Amino acid sequence: MKGTDCGAAQQPAAASGPLDKMSSASLCILVADGVRADTLGRMMDDAALPALARLRAEGGAYDITSTFPSVTGPAYTPFVMGRFAGRAGVPGIRWLDRERRRASFPDYARDYAGTGMRHIDGDVEPGAPTIFELVRGSIAAVSIVSRGVARRDHVGTTYADMLRAARAVYSGNFDRWLAMDRDVGRRLARRVRETLPPLAFAAFLAADKASHLAGQDSAIAREAIAVVDDVAAELRADAERAGRWESTHLWVVSDHGHSPVTGHDDLVEVMRSLRHRTVAHPRPYSARPADVAVMVSGNAMAHLYLDPARRAREWWPALGERWGALVEALVSRESVDLVLLPHSPTRTELRAGGPRRGAAFVTAEPGPGGGTRYSYLPESGDPLGLGAELRALPPDEAYDACAPTDYPDAMVQIAQLAGAPRSGDVILSAARGWDFRASRYERVPHVSSHGALHREHMLVPLLLSRPPARTPRRTADVMPSALELLGVPVPPGLDGASFVGTQSSAPR
Repeated sequence: MKGTDCGAAQQPAAASGPLDKMSSASLCILVADGVRADTLGRMMDDAALPALARLRAEGGAYDITSTFPSVTGPAYTPFVMGRFAGRAGVPGIRWLDRERRRASFPDYARDYAGTGMRHIDGDVEPGAPTIFELVRGSIAAVSIVSRGVARRDHVGTTYADMLRAARAVYSGNFDRWLAMDRDVGRRLARRVRETLPPLAFAAFLAADKASHLAGQDSAIAREAIAVVDDVAAELRADAERAGRWESTHLWVVSDHGHSPVTGHDDLVEVMRSLRHRTVAHPRPYSARPADVAVMVSGNAMAHLYLDPARRAREWWPALGERWGALVEALVSRESVDLVLLPHSPTRTELRAGGPRRGAAFVTAEPGPGGGTRYSYLPESGDPLGLGAELRALPPDEAYDACAPTDYPDAMVQIAQLAGAPRSGDVILSAARGWDFRASRYERVPHVSSHGALHREHMLVPLLLSRPPARTPRRTADVMPSALELLGVPVPPGLDGASFVGTQSSAPR
């Protein structure tokens, strides 16, 4: 599937010429964290976002897919590293360090919520360069993954900023998040005016917080999204006054969407009801050896690590003798949509409950001419709703096959996460209306969640100020496209492909 345009008035008017490689170009990327493609499209149609609507008219608006899990933090790795979350080394907001090389005693678990986010730059794949390491002189603002950005060039990371962020996190106060976004936007625009960096990358988090608190269609979420429009307008006005708009490119993207949640099926309580001892956030340490480590993200997905004291990973079906009953119990729960059981780094069993109850395998094998080929092999039923067996599809054909379904890009995303070394032994994607974490653990009760493989979580908008050479598909396309635009060689091994179109950069 080619990326579909979001909202009305879709055909771009190529007033500024096609988007192509310009060594003198500069690029600003704004991440509207947690904003769905359809939400942004409706707001542009309603004239609530005039600056973004103008970008859509001149360059284009596209629905593209995020990475699984579709959560803040892991879902930034495609923008900054050109790699999906699992391959980048961050399989979720929370994950267990089996090898005990990154996380420390007593729990050996990572939690990027709040102050734990400071560890993410050290956890991502060290051999994979970030865009900041490749584009010298870049600046960033509240970038979740920021390896390669000098402290002085990272807006929003002073001690005063971190104190404000901590107050916002621990109070759950939306007004504080909104004030932070506005302040970051003003400071970013000033830095761009004063230093003219080749790349400016900024994240705005208030829309995600508002969506959790009141829903994506709430007035406060719309207010937060409007801040991104204000920043885009200021960046453009500055560039036009200085006579540099023709060489300036402005992209707006999101990392994940949202959908309403009314049921919270606390996986810790589920495990206890099945007589399994657990460790889980916010109490990740247990004096007695645990049977299962529960690591929830978003909160609509989760990794379960079986026998968490075990330091070497095992695979299914060898785990089935002890844990088969647990899987059957999970598949039968109303809250669980999909259960992923990794059989090897390249082969994953997929089970579904409800009306699509059944099993299938997703495989990712080397192709005859290089790259990866993906297969969907139903055993019983059709968990992904693809309608047929599919064999040895290149990444873009796998994308096209999944595009009309409820699980866009699911074949590729299941393969990349389930096969990742740091992923759990069981991976869960929640059913609509459900998540996997009790409200009492949240500083703000969630009425909306994300992280699963559903369309509402995986489809995100991409706005471009110039028409692309080819239709964007994935958030992983952003990094190679930015590099090509800026005249920087695209490194091999990325999961995305450039939509600028003059360098060779095919996805794996």
